[in-house]
Amino acid sequence: MDYTAAQSGFRQRKLQHNMRLRNSSVDRPDGSQLFDDTSAAVPGPEGAYRNQQAGPQAAGLPGHSFLSDPMSNLAVAYGSSLASQGREMVDKNLDRFIPISKLKYYFAVDTVYVGKKLGILVFPYMHKNWEVNYQQDIPVAPRFDVNAPDLYIPTMGFITYILVAGLALGTQNRFSPELLGVQASSALVWLIMEVLAVLLSLYLVTVNTDLTTIDLLAFSGYKYVGMIVGIVAGLLFGRPAYYLSLLWCCAAIFVFMIRTLRLKLLSEAAAEGKLVRGTRNQLRMYLTMSIAAAQPIFMYWLTYHLIR
Repeated sequence: MDYTAAQSGFRQRKLQHNMRLRNSSVDRPDGSQLFDDTSAAVPGPEGAYRNQQAGPQAAGLPGHSFLSDPMSNLAVAYGSSLASQGREMVDKNLDRFIPISKLKYYFAVDTVYVGKKLGILVFPYMHKNWEVNYQQDIPVAPRFDVNAPDLYIPTMGFITYILVAGLALGTQNRFSPELLGVQASSALVWLIMEVLAVLLSLYLVTVNTDLTTIDLLAFSGYKYVGMIVGIVAGLLFGRPAYYLSLLWCCAAIFVFMIRTLRLKLLSEAAAEGKLVRGTRNQLRMYLTMSIAAAQPIFMYWLTYHLIR
């Protein structure tokens, strides 16, 4: 019995000793824990969202204070008004030198108009009515009247002429970007000089007409159609085909310009009932014929060196 009691007492003392060792391994000697309890420091999803919402306000960002400043809002509004006024001024001055609203009229074309206009430029002999239609003293858009001038065909004709000229130079092993640039610049300069010469002639003859500078630019640009036909014919069938096709197109553009411009330049005399044999009216007739006769000369001058 004494031995059993002693053995059980020894086991109890050993168990108490082991418990003290475990408690001492958990608690640090300085009373602090081995691992800190950080569960309270980690915010939940709602707390993180609140911190993100209140972050800029709590941090006092400069952008927030700038936008909330009344003087800053006034400065932003003043800057916007200055920008709008500057844009209006630019649009007004641009429209004075480049009439954007009028240019829209000259590009109001469709496929039917382009096809009919090209037919008249190449074969104008069967066309009877050459008068431009008006609606409340305003000429109708080109897509509704084949006699109305446009800038679409002259613009596309000029670009196509430059491309065909480059093709002609390439077939002759003479192509270079510099030479193509000279070809384009020379054609453009001759066109501008032609329009300026016509404007000066109209001023000297004192013709009161509704022809505008854009109208003259359009009529002068129609000759590129015949020039393209002549160059393409020369490239396909040789130099004789170039001369024949160019001769046909020169005669066609001469007839087209006579029948179109005589209604513009002689309309005032016809309205006033004056005789065409008068000195002033004869000058108008000579001017009309001079403008028409200048088109074949330019057509040959700008194309003869491209065919060999």
